[in-house]
Amino acid sequence: MELLDKTINSYFDIWLGPRDPRVKGWLLLENYTPTFIFSVLYLLIVWLGPKYMRNKQPFSCRGILVVYNLGLTLLSLYMFHELVTGVWEGGYNFFCQDTHSGGEADMKIIRVLWWYYFSKLIEFMDTFFFILRKNNHQITVLHVYHHATMLNIWWFVMNWVPCGHSYFGATLNSFIHVLMYSYYGLSAVPAMRPYLWWKKYITQGQLIQFVLTIFQTSCGVVWPCAFPQGWLYFQISYMISLIILFTNFYIQTYNKKASSRRKEYQNGSTATVNGYTNSFSSLENNVKQRKQRKD
Repeated sequence: MELLDKTINSYFDIWLGPRDPRVKGWLLLENYTPTFIFSVLYLLIVWLGPKYMRNKQPFSCRGILVVYNLGLTLLSLYMFHELVTGVWEGGYNFFCQDTHSGGEADMKIIRVLWWYYFSKLIEFMDTFFFILRKNNHQITVLHVYHHATMLNIWWFVMNWVPCGHSYFGATLNSFIHVLMYSYYGLSAVPAMRPYLWWKKYITQGQLIQFVLTIFQTSCGVVWPCAFPQGWLYFQISYMISLIILFTNFYIQTYNKKASSRRKEYQNGSTATVNGYTNSFSSLENNVKQRKQRKD
């Protein structure tokens, strides 16, 4: 295993250049193999989990879901706060920020972004809960793609560009996750469900997040600094892929539901009208039959 890790690391060093020494020896960052193995195991569970649960009763998981979502809400709130204060303390430039000019604030950003990377591993549990509760319709291509890629992408980010211009997307995403995981945590309590109205706006917020991230990343391309350009182009490409998938999800989930509700309403109205007409016709026929019997 050690030989494999050394070989992989040497290839990465050739392709991407030297790593940032500030994260040397940090948990899960020294070698790519653990992150890759976690991702493969995740995909195997996504594939085999629903098959295993096919003939079993779904688990409720209500109590643990409340605790899990509350924990991720608090973690996301902590990361958002620390990133915002770190950016302010380091005097970060919105248009382009390199990875070495922020002083001690850079280290603060790096420490928080490690937690952001690690949170992507914790968030694999989102899918596992879907499997245990047999909510397989929620395990979409978008869901699996997003979860499986984020952990891997952030392993590379943490090793090569762990601060500077990398902060923006993580900051917005942490804020969105405060809203999202608070929603999921509250929705695990049946009494709270009638009061939860913001699910639709979470998806809209995610789309706005991707567009803003593309804009801010593009600023680093137009007005470059010492931040590596290749990472910026990759970020823009990845955000575009998420916009496409999230837009498709939004259309499938909300626009089609609204269209379906309109059709159901129209069909219901037609059924009522037909029912009335049929009843009227039936009454008319009964009157005619009585008249015939009298004659």
